Amino acid sequence: MVEEKHPNEKGYRDNDVLVLEKLDNFHNSKTKLGKLLLARYDEVNFVHAPPSAGAANMEKSNFVDQIRVFCKSGHGGAGSKHFMRTKFNPQAGPDGGDGGRGGHIILRGNKNLWTLLHLRYYKNVVAENGQGGNKNNMTGKDGRDIFIEVPLGTVAVDEETGNKEIEILEDGQEFVWVKGGRGGLGNKNFATATRQAPEYAQPGEPGVEGWKILELKVLADVGLVGFPNAGKSTLLSSITAAKPKIADYAFTTLTPQLGMVEYRDGRSFCIADLPGIIEGAAEGKGLGHRFLRHIERNPILLFLIPADSKNHKEEWNILLNELEQYNPELLDKKFIIAISKSDMLDDELKQAINKELPSNIPHVFISSVSNTGLQELKDLLWKTLNQQEGI
Repeated sequence: MVEEKHPNEKGYRDNDVLVLEKLDNFHNSKTKLGKLLLARYDEVNFVHAPPSAGAANMEKSNFVDQIRVFCKSGHGGAGSKHFMRTKFNPQAGPDGGDGGRGGHIILRGNKNLWTLLHLRYYKNVVAENGQGGNKNNMTGKDGRDIFIEVPLGTVAVDEETGNKEIEILEDGQEFVWVKGGRGGLGNKNFATATRQAPEYAQPGEPGVEGWKILELKVLADVGLVGFPNAGKSTLLSSITAAKPKIADYAFTTLTPQLGMVEYRDGRSFCIADLPGIIEGAAEGKGLGHRFLRHIERNPILLFLIPADSKNHKEEWNILLNELEQYNPELLDKKFIIAISKSDMLDDELKQAINKELPSNIPHVFISSVSNTGLQELKDLLWKTLNQQEGI
């Protein structure tokens, strides 16, 4: 039997996939601001469309992008030490079978998953042991494998070594994360011409155990990048069915939020509202690496710079510098600049801002409140996305 332990929530198995029920009111007791921020640090309102529904019918669920879990694969079954005896041949020779293999722990990509929530409170994953061999050269039954389904973009890391073991990028992709122990050989395997009745059979190999980490890098077509309170969440709520928290203070968004942008003729693309970046994020300030790693999976980065910024050029340079310090390869992505809150600008001010922005980066003036420039922005994003995909 597979041992499944979890301290905070009742778990169950469904088609060899670890599934967990959601804790709906876990954070309701957090009242002080500091506790509230800590409680919300790993959570987000994530918006996704059911397979048969449009963006208008999107539903919310909690978003978890990192979990730590103790994994233990199954021990291999022991080989059998047995001798065949028949009515006419009481010493017919060894017939001990091999032990079965211990159960593996296997990761499997699932395109319908967008979060690691179902594993959040699953602290121990223990696979089944292989059964011992038997007489008549019968091999023991292999231990039952455990399949852990994860969203695309999940990275598996060994906590002790820090080594990246696999990145799941395709639907149905499988990876034996923790191998089960091999079954021991039965005594039939040790019979020789000079030793026809071996009294030895191998024990099974022990399973492997250790702490593992799963990290999710958000897979979205467009990532929103900007300082805190730049208007990213307001934009997301204006062009998608997402309903992120919006407030007039910095760091309203603490973890990624996704939404589907409905384009023309039933076409759509995914956009991610990422937590606000601050100067020094590449060194871990603010949300630091926890935020920046999500940018790696967005082919297009949409930089939001508010029209009321004191220095648009300086703000752009700071954002670009943080990305370069974290990972220089991020500079190879497609960039678009959107000047948010631009309903307060006249043509003269727009011209002045244009002079501060790099001429080789396409940019557009938008207002999420008055819907100014939003269709132009969607057209530009769609065109750039298709160029990126070679369409």
